[in-house]
Amino acid sequence: MQTRLLRAVGWSSAAVLGVLGVAVFLLVLTLAKDAALPTRSKYGLVFDAGSTHTALYIYRWPTDKENSTGIVSQVESCTVSGPGISSYADNATGAGASLKPCLDKAMKIIPAEQQRETPTYLGATAGMRLLREQNSTKAEQVLAEVAKAIGEYPVDFRGARILTGNEEGSFGWITVNYLLETLVKCSFTGKWIHPPAEDVVGALDLGGASTQIAFLPGTTIDDSSMRVVLRLYGTNYSIYTHSYLCYGQNQALKMLMASLHQGSPSPQQISHPCYPKGYRENITTADLYNSPCVRAPSTPSPAQVLTVMGTGDAAACTTAIQKLFNFSCGANRTCGFNGVYQPPVRGQFFAFSGLYHNFHFLNLTGGQSLTSVNATIGQFCTSSWEKMAAGGSWEEHKDLWTGREMGEQPAASQVQKEFPTMDRTHLRDACAASSYTLALLLQGYKFNHMTWLNIHFVPQVANVDMGWTLGYMLNLTNIIPSETPQRVIVLQRSNWIAATVLLAVMLILIFCLLTVICCQKNSSGYESL
Repeated sequence: MQTRLLRAVGWSSAAVLGVLGVAVFLLVLTLAKDAALPTRSKYGLVFDAGSTHTALYIYRWPTDKENSTGIVSQVESCTVSGPGISSYADNATGAGASLKPCLDKAMKIIPAEQQRETPTYLGATAGMRLLREQNSTKAEQVLAEVAKAIGEYPVDFRGARILTGNEEGSFGWITVNYLLETLVKCSFTGKWIHPPAEDVVGALDLGGASTQIAFLPGTTIDDSSMRVVLRLYGTNYSIYTHSYLCYGQNQALKMLMASLHQGSPSPQQISHPCYPKGYRENITTADLYNSPCVRAPSTPSPAQVLTVMGTGDAAACTTAIQKLFNFSCGANRTCGFNGVYQPPVRGQFFAFSGLYHNFHFLNLTGGQSLTSVNATIGQFCTSSWEKMAAGGSWEEHKDLWTGREMGEQPAASQVQKEFPTMDRTHLRDACAASSYTLALLLQGYKFNHMTWLNIHFVPQVANVDMGWTLGYMLNLTNIIPSETPQRVIVLQRSNWIAATVLLAVMLILIFCLLTVICCQKNSSGYESL
């Protein structure tokens, strides 16, 4: 009787085990699915070697790309100490050495196992374009030294080169529109969508040695040399872009000084209407005529000292600045300035770099009307240097600086204690820079009272500095191949729990079955005995 009972329990356990085994098998096979592992990120480094300084930007993007263009984000930036690399024309090795602290910083951010596959670029802009015009041998030596310095690091260095003006303009355009999500953006459902091409905005950039304009015109671009076709996120964009070499702020103000010198009745004195009244300094002709943008009427004596005196004359300042441009377009052509073809401006524009900083000092980046902008600049340009040098900002002391404050005026030393000391060169140039910015936008790029409010002055978008480097990296990710994500077989969490419970029950039943078998054998042996 006991043997039959054990045999019945054994068969029952075996049957239950069989059913549970089939259930687990079906649960794992039928509910499993193919899934991709989390994508790995790639890194990229871009040096922006501008005319006044150099900066390194560290970017990251996922290896699986959206319609062949990486979704790039900025990880970190690093400003290189010292001037731009074009300033190292007589000390090329110094240009390479200046980059190393920022490269060391980048190596601490990028994982060691990914450094050798990190594409690294150096793009030089208008400062090096000017040096190449002056002395191509020295320009090549500077590029060779910076390439040598970067090559000492474990990165995939892909070259140091001088960007064309059109490249600088078009890459800046990409940066602006990428950050504004007019090229691609993530929807609420987590999918990437492509806004209409009409949503893109124009880009306005002012550097130290050049200025750029780039936008999507509403008409056909007649001059193919100023048309750039970009393919981003599966969409083609045909944009107009042009860069004006020598019309960056530093070079433009140098041209202004030379123009005033050549028009001065005294060869050793310069009356500067854009400098504050009472300002005085000495410069040499060697410093004034040391750029290919500034052509001397005759060979000046390098040792000749010129005395510059500010007159604080707003109207004369505007007139002097406008003489730097040629606003004639010729027959049946639309143009910007100097006879360069440009379609009429269209849509919204974002202005950054020097355009932003020049107006920000006067608190003119908040969407003020053109009338207000004109009035503020005109008022500022009549300021006294003695009062300006007291320190503070224009908004804080505009009545004091223009001599319109009622009552007793505090001494300069008292105001200087109350407010931080400002950079004297920046303060000296503020009238000229803001007046130049206004002339460039209105007479140069042909904005007017109707289109003025379409310009948005910004230093950053989404906490990312504006400039060409992000656009450069976005464009390069069209070239850098994407990786196919590794795929694995996965099971949902609830299914894993169910399968685990069933397997545990099976183990318990197996233990019970083995116990029954052992008991059955012992019982059979006892009966035979």
